[in-house]
Amino acid sequence: MNKKIQLAIWSALVTIVLIALPSIIHYAPQLVGKTFTEQRDFEYRIEQTYENLAVSVLNPIDLEKATKAIPVWPGEIEEYRGRYGSLTDQLSSIRRQYADRIMEAKEEENETLLLALVKERNTKLEDIEQNFSSDEYVADKIRSDKAKELANTIKENENNRQDQLPISYDLVNTETGERLTRGTVDIPSMFREEFNDAKGYFKANSDFHHMGYSEYMDAHKMDYSTDEATIISNPPQYFEGTIIIPEEVVLSGVLKNEYKDFKRGKYMMYVFWIVGIVALIALLTKVKFRKGWVLHSRFASTYSRWKIDVKAAVLLVTVLAFAVYIESEIFNILNQLTYVSLGRIVEMIIGFVVGMVLVAWLAFQLVNLVAQYRDLKQLEKEWYESYTAQFMQNVIGMFSNRTIGIQLFILLIGFFLAGLGLAIMVVGGFGVLIYLACVLFLGLPALYLFASKGAYLNRILAATNDMAAGHLTQAIPVKGKSSLAKHATNLNNLREGVRVSINEQAKSERLKSELITNVSHDLRTPLTSIITYTDLLKNENLSAEERGKYVAILDSKSQRLKTLIEDLFEVSKMASGNMELVRQRVDLNQLMQQALAEHAEEFLKQDLYIRSTLPETPVYAMVDGQKWWRVVDNLLVNTLKYSLTGTRVYVSLQKFGSNARITIKNVAKYEIGDNTDELFERFKRGDESRQTEGSGLGLAIAQSIVELHGGKMKVEVDGDLFKVTIDVVAG
Repeated sequence: MNKKIQLAIWSALVTIVLIALPSIIHYAPQLVGKTFTEQRDFEYRIEQTYENLAVSVLNPIDLEKATKAIPVWPGEIEEYRGRYGSLTDQLSSIRRQYADRIMEAKEEENETLLLALVKERNTKLEDIEQNFSSDEYVADKIRSDKAKELANTIKENENNRQDQLPISYDLVNTETGERLTRGTVDIPSMFREEFNDAKGYFKANSDFHHMGYSEYMDAHKMDYSTDEATIISNPPQYFEGTIIIPEEVVLSGVLKNEYKDFKRGKYMMYVFWIVGIVALIALLTKVKFRKGWVLHSRFASTYSRWKIDVKAAVLLVTVLAFAVYIESEIFNILNQLTYVSLGRIVEMIIGFVVGMVLVAWLAFQLVNLVAQYRDLKQLEKEWYESYTAQFMQNVIGMFSNRTIGIQLFILLIGFFLAGLGLAIMVVGGFGVLIYLACVLFLGLPALYLFASKGAYLNRILAATNDMAAGHLTQAIPVKGKSSLAKHATNLNNLREGVRVSINEQAKSERLKSELITNVSHDLRTPLTSIITYTDLLKNENLSAEERGKYVAILDSKSQRLKTLIEDLFEVSKMASGNMELVRQRVDLNQLMQQALAEHAEEFLKQDLYIRSTLPETPVYAMVDGQKWWRVVDNLLVNTLKYSLTGTRVYVSLQKFGSNARITIKNVAKYEIGDNTDELFERFKRGDESRQTEGSGLGLAIAQSIVELHGGKMKVEVDGDLFKVTIDVVAG
């Protein structure tokens, strides 16, 4: 007989034994000598049926009377009132929710919708204010919610009666003598239970527990067993009599299929256990395992070339997977044998084949490992060639720089421990298996590569330290095409740019120092005035005229300070790319004309003469009109501040290829210098003495807006001639 067939037969027998024998221990107490009504599932269902009978028939709650008696506790009122925050928080939230919709209704001039929204908003605001002003108002709302909950529970209990066991009963209330019956109890029965003084009366409880009340009980450290945990309940009623499940219902009624399934599953399990015992006898006598089935297979030579730690990891995962499989099959075998269908037969066949494969694969690994590593020298040799040994060598290399090595090691250990703890707590036993597989086949290979890269990183760092010490003659070794290799190449290139880097750093430090100085100066000036005039206002002897004058100055300085801060926030927002643009087709020609007209009077006051060159036809561009107006306005205001009195200012707009080009030229009042790039720096002004009004952010804001639109802004200086050119795509 073929070796593969022999191995398959042996694996099938082992799989049967490993499922059958443990299932005897698990299911025998539930099946052997047990009837249909003695099984666990039936006992649970009869208890549920009794509970439903009590609350629905024997001792039902009067909904109308119970609603009036529903209590509300002080803690519930406070929890309901502050569920969504404080009074101001809730009022603000409602106003925000309706603000946009009301604004849209106003813009659309939809009076009906506007009135409805305002009325709805005001109603909610009044309701929230009532919540915080009246305990009784909140109590009524809570009581109403509990009443709805009680009604739903009663309705649910009534609906659940259809899903309960089909019982017949003849019960008499021991206190009132009232008799309640259903069907007849004087017929053959599959299940019968008597209730009397000797055996105990049937106790019918009807309790309604407030859903979510546990939070209140916990907060006040109250015992759940106390009467306070139940908000609605009837006094228990006691009944004597008989409850049965008629035999005809089990044999030919609604329980017929369940009864047949129970008997089928029971006897099928007996058959399966016998098959398991026969399989065990066959394994011990006729079908014994032979090493040749797995030692001389085609795959054995390939398997022998695997690293020893890979073999160990695969073996561990196989053992755990096999254990999980066996446990799953033991718990599912009864259902598979009880509810037989084509789908379940296919499922059983697939599951059985999986078990055979796991058994054969496990046997293959164990036999080959024992045969291959009997020679200890071979074991030692393969250990030194394993990924684990190489990893340890890389770890030693990684710790040549102890600081980085220790940090990385702590980080990785923390990651593994956190993952293991999460898998154990959240997923459970099977989750640990998944986690372990991930660690072995994802985490450990990644850790191996990480250690290798860490060792190479330390070599790069050592060479970099030599460069930092001035030893620029020896290049950093470039190994492979990884990111670290590219980094080494870049560091080699940086050796030639050290001088440029130092100059750029010095420039950056200077600009940063100037920025801090300028920000401090521009913010401190109005703030000092505010403090000074605030102190002056504290004088009670001030006249009304003086007080009004000081208040006007305070207002002016406050607005000045507000403008500075808003401009700073705006340019920072633009620089971070968080500014949203609403692009529209805007006529730049019309926008320029409007801007020039708005500032015409100011130019006359400054004794400046505008010379504009604008086309006669529209020049369109897809831009945010509001933001683009800010660009033009900032440039014109900048021209007003820094142009020499009595000179001309030239403004032009023209099509330049596919772009629209805006040009503004003026003669500067102050000496600018040659470094035009610094004019775009924040808080940079044309007058270094900072005597003019403004935040120094005009050009920075304008440039940010232009760049957000994909345009380009350029500044040119020729002596005292100052020229700004803006290009943006027309269309």
